[in-house]
Amino acid sequence: MLESSVEKRCMSYVRSKGGIGIKLSPINCRGIPDRLVLLPGGKVLFIEFKRPGGKPRGNQQYWLARLQCMGFTAECMDNSDDFVKLIDRGI
Repeated sequence: MLESSVEKRCMSYVRSKGGIGIKLSPINCRGIPDRLVLLPGGKVLFIEFKRPGGKPRGNQQYWLARLQCMGFTAECMDNSDDFVKLIDRGI
């Protein structure tokens, strides 16, 4: 399975929950997560998608940790099942 397949399934789930998934395309911020996810109730997540078994690179790990230190939910997801669990537990 490709990273794009994982991302597509997850974004479909976000839409089914009334949320929005914004694709982040940074020019000067290499490693910033793939998506900004906005959910009803004011919930905000940053998600880095990987193919199953994939791991974030150094600059991606840096951004995930930096966003988490700022109080945001920032996660790396390599499958849609874990993503659904994250959303369903209310983040």
